[in-house]
Amino acid sequence: MEWKRMLSGALAGLVLTPVLTLSAFAAQGETAPAAGAALEDKALHAIELSAQYGGADSVRYALWEDGEITAQGGWGVYSKTEDRALTEDILYGIGSVSKTYTAAAVLTLAQDGKLELEDPVTEYLPGFTMADERYKDITVRMLLDHSSGLMGDTTQDAFLFGDADESAADELLERLAPQRLKADPGAYCVYSNDGYTLAQLVVEAVSGMEFMDYLRAAILDPAGLTDTYAPGDDFDAGRLAKTYLSGEDVRALPQDTVGIVGTGGLYATAADLAAFGGLLCGDGLLDQEWLDLMNTDWAAKGLWPEDSGDDTLAYGLGWDNVHQYPFNQSGITALVKGGDTLRYHASLIVLPEEDKAVAVLSSGGVSTYNQLAGERILIDALAEDGVTVDESLPPLPAGQPAAIPEALKAHAGTYASLGLVATVAFPDDQTMTLTTAAALGGAEQRFTYLDSGVFLDETGTFYMTFVTEDNGRTYLFQKGYAAVPGLTSSGTANYALEKLEPNTGVTQAALDAWAARGSEPYLIVNEKYTSQVYLSGPFAAATVLAEAPGYVAGFERIVSETLAEQYVQLPGTGSRNGADYEVVTLDGKEYLKAGGYLCAPASGLGDLYAGAGAYCTILDDGYARWYSVGDLGGQTLNVTLPEGGGFTVYDASGAATASSVAFGDVSAVLPEGGWIVFAGAPGVRFHLSLAE
Repeated sequence: MEWKRMLSGALAGLVLTPVLTLSAFAAQGETAPAAGAALEDKALHAIELSAQYGGADSVRYALWEDGEITAQGGWGVYSKTEDRALTEDILYGIGSVSKTYTAAAVLTLAQDGKLELEDPVTEYLPGFTMADERYKDITVRMLLDHSSGLMGDTTQDAFLFGDADESAADELLERLAPQRLKADPGAYCVYSNDGYTLAQLVVEAVSGMEFMDYLRAAILDPAGLTDTYAPGDDFDAGRLAKTYLSGEDVRALPQDTVGIVGTGGLYATAADLAAFGGLLCGDGLLDQEWLDLMNTDWAAKGLWPEDSGDDTLAYGLGWDNVHQYPFNQSGITALVKGGDTLRYHASLIVLPEEDKAVAVLSSGGVSTYNQLAGERILIDALAEDGVTVDESLPPLPAGQPAAIPEALKAHAGTYASLGLVATVAFPDDQTMTLTTAAALGGAEQRFTYLDSGVFLDETGTFYMTFVTEDNGRTYLFQKGYAAVPGLTSSGTANYALEKLEPNTGVTQAALDAWAARGSEPYLIVNEKYTSQVYLSGPFAAATVLAEAPGYVAGFERIVSETLAEQYVQLPGTGSRNGADYEVVTLDGKEYLKAGGYLCAPASGLGDLYAGAGAYCTILDDGYARWYSVGDLGGQTLNVTLPEGGGFTVYDASGAATASSVAFGDVSAVLPEGGWIVFAGAPGVRFHLSLAE
């Protein structure tokens, strides 16, 4: 069943194929722009391809050059049901590109002498404490380069519909207090939303202003960026491009709001975002010494693959990459930041030495394709200036099939990241197989060992090697390239998976306890009723995979009957969004706790009653109340909605079929074998009845 997903897997997932799968691409009948076509025509073709590849409903781009917007345009529709043009003033959520604004805000304070990047965070946030004493070593700079060692993303109540609640940021210090770190501060860079929410709090503490007030005063207003907003701002929300649950659905969703604004909550037009990128091309905002710090490859200073120059990640301060391929092949510095909410997707690319920046924003779609479209636009713009970017795919190591050394065969075993578990085996003297866990599909990839010392995949597009790092852990390194038709090429050169060492110290009682929990879904009970999580399907499973005995979900090392600790330490993104799993008992009922989320086991759920006088009341604990549909399958339920509450209905696979918050439903056909959840403030009451 679809609900059998690993907790946090929806946020962490890494596909087995490490580079873009070319078989997924097709020009879909589109004809490339004619030779000599105008830059605007080429740009429109690029964003149309990005929309087709990613399934976007709309895309807008803007190109900034030498101080002004020189080209912009859009593809798709503002709305599937409204006759309104997709004009230049349409806004999009920019997701994690908001982090670049936050980094710039911190650096302006540092430039003004109001903070030091290497000071501990506690210098500015004395209320910041954690259960792990190492938190005192986290510096402000580590928040910006993702090397803080923070466990994961404490994003409860952060992704909402039509609700500008910022409690996810306001309560972060309280939520972090009981957590431990997953690594020494500074040991390695792994993407962390919590780090940037802390950075937002640092900006507020040092400036004495609300985050958006400081952002406007220090950055936006002086630059004339009047089309950048936070969810709580006073602006015309009707300018936001409409979002949808799927490509086929014509029901527009409510406003996509992210309450951790400095981490991922800003809205902007494509032109405003591109112009912000232009601020980082010269010294109008930051002096060169601060720009140099911002554009330094901080990731390479910690645990990181040596041969990583063409990877998609090379963290600067606020940047995902500070030497983006393929620009780096031609000596051109390219700075990249991608962003994704649950509905919007964004990419900002800045060429500081060329005085160019491009923004590509979409409703639906995939930020990776937005980025590739943006790169295509910049490459074409450079060509108009007589600058050529080498887009060739670098050769992979050559060699002949050879016998695998016995020392390498010792690396056989189970490997994991957050969201993927796979087994390495050597079925013959020249072959390595990498097979995902059976519960995750059991897909197998085969590699041939070459006398050059690498394992080459069957398509010849990427290879893998084993690396044992200074921390004593073994990693599976992957490197490869893919050309995306009509756009440009992408490189991968990272640690994809980490070997799981046998968990020999765990008791049988602990193994049995966790094995029993993995047989049923867990249901999130402490999300606000406006949360987008309910529409995504808030089901999780603490599954013990046969390929990873002693671990929960393949990456949580079982410690006791009630505790499993995150094990993997993958730099980049492979161990982001982590959390320890803890079983707690509240009012006599067992819950699974992870990263601030509280999840109740589905066993023992009562069947929904909707007879005469039926109602459901949210109790004093404020927890969402879940029910099985029971024998009401096929009947229509009417719900009288209270203020401050909402409900969602799911089919047997966990897919949402009705939602009062997302779709305005006040009645729903109850699916056979399905579920229903009521959520809201303590004391709110839903009155229920069945249609005649």
